[in-house]
Amino acid sequence: MTNAPQLPPGPDAIASFSGGPYTLKARVIHLVYTLPALVPLFVLLLAVAIFGVLLGERFLSPFALTLILQQVAIIGIIAMAQSLVILTAGIDLSVGAVMILSSVIMGKFSVHLGMPQELAVLCGLLCGLSCGLISGFLVAVVKLPPFIVTLGMWQIVLAANFLYSGSEVIRSQTIATEAPLLQFFGQTVSIGGANFTYGVMFMLGLVVVLSYALSQTAWGRHVYAVGDDPQAAELSGVNVKRTLISVYALAGLICAFAGWVLIGRIGSVSPQAGQFANIESITAVVIGGISLFGGRGSVAGALFGALIVGVFTLGLRLLGLDVQWTYLLIGLLIILAVTVDQRIRRASL
Repeated sequence: MTNAPQLPPGPDAIASFSGGPYTLKARVIHLVYTLPALVPLFVLLLAVAIFGVLLGERFLSPFALTLILQQVAIIGIIAMAQSLVILTAGIDLSVGAVMILSSVIMGKFSVHLGMPQELAVLCGLLCGLSCGLISGFLVAVVKLPPFIVTLGMWQIVLAANFLYSGSEVIRSQTIATEAPLLQFFGQTVSIGGANFTYGVMFMLGLVVVLSYALSQTAWGRHVYAVGDDPQAAELSGVNVKRTLISVYALAGLICAFAGWVLIGRIGSVSPQAGQFANIESITAVVIGGISLFGGRGSVAGALFGALIVGVFTLGLRLLGLDVQWTYLLIGLLIILAVTVDQRIRRASL
């Protein structure tokens, strides 16, 4: 008996696709692509477990773990600002300089000019916001590359900082007497036997607020859309220019808050403090799984990235190893994180 000839499908036929269920590899790639913070979270927990086994209570004590949070609070906050910009496929090299200038303005205005400390803090915050607005305008409206804009802004703001401050440090005793509000984020509160500074609590609160804004609001969806494909985002009705300006302005404001937290952390106002915050924030963002090509990642991942650096720094120091081992391992993590990001992007296409 011969087989009957197969007739071509009619116009009402339902399309079908061959292929079995996702393989385990495909499922893992899809999970990591949709939740990029999982990888840095796994690395963080693994690092804590390893150093916990090697060092025991010296590392796992509440004092040591809260010390890590205090040490990464500044970079963690700056990394939040950097994350917003990188999510739009940009980069901000001026974050550290904006942070320092904002702290200097708070200190100089309140101590040397006799301005009320609340108003001095507000002026410092407005300084950071203004720097971000300028960078955002140049990127979004003038269409200059973010790298060039923020590289120039970094030099301008850093020079303005040294010219205005005269490289003069305002001592902690002077601030405590004349402007104690500037040291607010350095105060501690005890929770469950562990001491947390208000700076750490601000960092954690900022992560929660930004995570909600990026995942649950139209503005957050616009940020991801602009980072993924600005032309497609504009065609779909997203105001790309306004989104970019808002991102850079918010990043500048966050950097100004980091400057306030910095004063609380070190107790004084120092024009030389935190000069490498731009590089350290990019390190935290990259290790945290945020794609440098934009459109993928989360601020929680950036926090995990900052904590990974803090865990390695304290763990290796307690082991008595040279500090260069920290830089070596962080460098390897950066290259590994970018490699993973590239492979995930290719696999998802």
